[in-house]
Amino acid sequence: MIDWEDYKFHPVVYLPDEYKVLDLTQGSWKFEKDMYCIGKYDEVRPNVYTTKLFEGIRNVHIGIDIGGPVGTPCMAFMNGKISHFGYNPDDGDYGNVVITEHTISGIKIWALYGHLDNKSIIAKFKNQKIKAGEIIGYFGKEDENGGWEPHLHFQLSLVQPDTHDLPGVVSLDDRDKALQIYPDPRLVLGPIY
Repeated sequence: MIDWEDYKFHPVVYLPDEYKVLDLTQGSWKFEKDMYCIGKYDEVRPNVYTTKLFEGIRNVHIGIDIGGPVGTPCMAFMNGKISHFGYNPDDGDYGNVVITEHTISGIKIWALYGHLDNKSIIAKFKNQKIKAGEIIGYFGKEDENGGWEPHLHFQLSLVQPDTHDLPGVVSLDDRDKALQIYPDPRLVLGPIY
């Protein structure tokens, strides 16, 4: 078992004192330009995932979205290493993504940073050491981040990924299992909502 409260994690994104917590259960993922906002974990979003990638049935979000200006830096929450990185080209996918690996209370955990810009995956290599606070990447524009408003999809995983991808949205049928595999990112991010 991970003793999350025994650790002080570095912020993944520096948020301003005021930001909006979105309710995406009724609407689409759209917000004002350069506005900082949060999209919730374990939120059913029936009208958000409309591309072929989601098969018309995947709509439960199992990461946390942090919206903000293009180029916003995303940082490592603790020391670790690069596990995977790459580009997911499908419409509605992550675009550029980096996955880091960490050990907490003797247990390995992976963190996915999705919807990054193109330069975020340049000069990275597998097993590259990273330090808490080191910049992992930057919020990408729509043409490089899968077609989304600029934001970070941050997700934790207790299962080692095979590649630079994790399912950030699952079906209602897969929800319970996914919540066991992909813990609430607020364990790292803190009480941001």
